[in-house]
Amino acid sequence: MRPIRLLILLLAIAIAVALAMVRPLQGRAQGKPIHSKPKHTTLQPLRRRHQPPHRSAKKHHVRRSRHVLGHRIVSYARHFLGTRYSYGGSSPGTGFDCSGLVRYVYGHFGISLPHSSFADLWRGRRVARRWLRPGDLVFFAGASHVGIYAGGGHVIDAPHSGAVVRVSTMSGWYGSSYYGARRFQG
Repeated sequence: MRPIRLLILLLAIAIAVALAMVRPLQGRAQGKPIHSKPKHTTLQPLRRRHQPPHRSAKKHHVRRSRHVLGHRIVSYARHFLGTRYSYGGSSPGTGFDCSGLVRYVYGHFGISLPHSSFADLWRGRRVARRWLRPGDLVFFAGASHVGIYAGGGHVIDAPHSGAVVRVSTMSGWYGSSYYGARRFQG
């Protein structure tokens, strides 16, 4: 029974190849030149049959709006640069600690976070360091410190007593103590 199936398959392939070879010759039989171009050609992108054209545009718009949210988070966090560090602080008036700053900024965008960098680490979606986007939370020193990734290897954070909310580079201590990242928007 197997040889018959193989023979039928080979016959089907041979017929398909023969039809493919005959089709280009039909133009020559009708007296049309082979290399002629149609007068009006418009190149249109290939689309998948099951996906309507508006859907891909919508998907791009959603992806873009997610990126926009991250930039809005960073922009809002920059308003607090220079605000003094205060252990347990969670407002611009009293000062911020690292998780208080993150909680306050994200809360402005309707994202509720606990006032703990350790608890923040278990929220959102894990992100590899090479895929960081502005607005992602970045954790350092075993998640004992958290900041907001600002893009370009920079982080906005409230680092320690005696300091203020600032933009730091993710090198030196930040580079060597990097622990992980989480994404809350898209």
